[in-house]
Amino acid sequence: MQTPTYAHTYLAAGLRLPTNWLDYTILAIYFVVVLGIGFAARRSVKTSLDFFLSGRSLPAWITGLAFISANLAATEILGMAANSAQYGAYTVHWYWIGAIPAMVFLGLVMMPFYYGSKVRSVPEFLLLRFDRAAHLLSSILFAFAAILIAGVNLYALAIVVEALLGWPQWVAIVVAGAFVLAYITLGGLSSAIYNEVLQFFVILAALIPITILGLKKVGGWGGLTDKLTATHGHNFTSAWGGTGIGSANPLGANWLTIVLGLGFVLSFGYWTTNFAEVQRALSAKNLSAGRRTPLIAAYPKIFIVFLVMIPGLVAAAVVPHFGSAGSGYQYNDAIPYLMQELLPNGVLGIAVTGLLAAFMAGMAANVSSFNTVFTNDIWAKYVMPGREDAYYVRFGRLITAIGVAASVGTAFLASSFSNIMSYLQTLFSFFNVPMFVVFIVGMFWKRASAKAGFWGLLAGTVTAMVNYFVLYKKGIISIPSDQGANFVSAIAGFVAGAVVMVAVSLFTRPKPATELQGLVYGTRSPGMAEAPAPGDEAWYRKPALLGWGAVVLAAACYIPFSF
Repeated sequence: MQTPTYAHTYLAAGLRLPTNWLDYTILAIYFVVVLGIGFAARRSVKTSLDFFLSGRSLPAWITGLAFISANLAATEILGMAANSAQYGAYTVHWYWIGAIPAMVFLGLVMMPFYYGSKVRSVPEFLLLRFDRAAHLLSSILFAFAAILIAGVNLYALAIVVEALLGWPQWVAIVVAGAFVLAYITLGGLSSAIYNEVLQFFVILAALIPITILGLKKVGGWGGLTDKLTATHGHNFTSAWGGTGIGSANPLGANWLTIVLGLGFVLSFGYWTTNFAEVQRALSAKNLSAGRRTPLIAAYPKIFIVFLVMIPGLVAAAVVPHFGSAGSGYQYNDAIPYLMQELLPNGVLGIAVTGLLAAFMAGMAANVSSFNTVFTNDIWAKYVMPGREDAYYVRFGRLITAIGVAASVGTAFLASSFSNIMSYLQTLFSFFNVPMFVVFIVGMFWKRASAKAGFWGLLAGTVTAMVNYFVLYKKGIISIPSDQGANFVSAIAGFVAGAVVMVAVSLFTRPKPATELQGLVYGTRSPGMAEAPAPGDEAWYRKPALLGWGAVVLAAACYIPFSF
């Protein structure tokens, strides 16, 4: 099932919401609180570590909620609801296969390397493990990707606000960008994280009424599945139906590409090397809290899928041929359509605020990670090294403003995709997957040489792009959907990066063993051997138990969707 080529990211013109003074009052209160948090956090910013990593002082429950909230952006709200309206129950794979295992792996295996090495960013780890070439290339690629993804959130926010509230797009872009810029430049990462915790609860308050009222409209879960089975076939409400190799299904992918492309390559590439997420864990107060951060986030991640999948399924059930030209709607309209149809004033204001919070959280996560990488990994390392600490705080605030302005410029690149999730997954296959293969080979193979990092990263990125833009887009290879093409691009990039790293390592000299302490699995640094803090002995503070519990719970959730 190919993504429709006629569609674009503008929402349907008939989706104007009947908002009144009560809804706007709720929205205004939210913006006042957001700025208040920024001003409050400003008092804690005294050093560059405070500005970029909250002084490594935050408790695990704060960083855990911020970790998941940073992901609750266009990807989750419009993107996953659009995914469900287009592909059906296959959306659960993005959560229970495409998130939970990787989040657990990050907490149990990778955080000791990140936190123990005391790096300030993901690219800085590559500087320690490989060389300056790998570090600079990864920094540039990440900074570029962060601005592109921030632009997706800003553009999605603008089109939603224009369609739902009638604000001109430029007004929505300027207002949202200005608020994100204000609270990040004021309070740095602390301001972003505390706002993300607030935004997490606002987003839930927006999605829960839409989900409950949507199910009520179609006669509960049984009524929903009966309607969709009659109109879309049995596989539309099954997670694994029709995924045999050679079989047809709405997603256009088989079980092998789902497990390898999404479940391993794309998922691990995103959750373990995307600094917009890892930065939250690095701001935790100690290694134990840093390891628990993604594990705490994994539990709400298991259940959030229902809040974004069900609205998409409901839209597909109640509107004939939802997403096609004849329906008057496209897949991205699923959540706004239900807001218009189901929510009364007051609740409608909460829902609009929740959407704005989601887009702002996603944009803020990428902008705050961008300013950290650009300042510490590019500017301080290669352009203006050795300056006083206050200089880098000032520059961090300046580059935040530049990053927000650049996000406005890149926002319109998303306009060629009717399904925002497809666009984001394409970016992840280009930028996150190659970085992941470099990390995974470097962490588990001592023989990987310093030069292998640069060439593996370059080969993986180029291969993924060639597969998507040349082989797929020009019809040289036949793949049923954009999402299927993303899975194949991710696998191709991973394999190419790994092969090139092995080949280069065999012909170049490895780094001395003394330089690999705490950077390769099986070696330890003093930070990795940190003793648990008093009170950390409780079972719910033990990362291994938390991690395996999340995996078992996610696996159990598959049972109702497997038949």
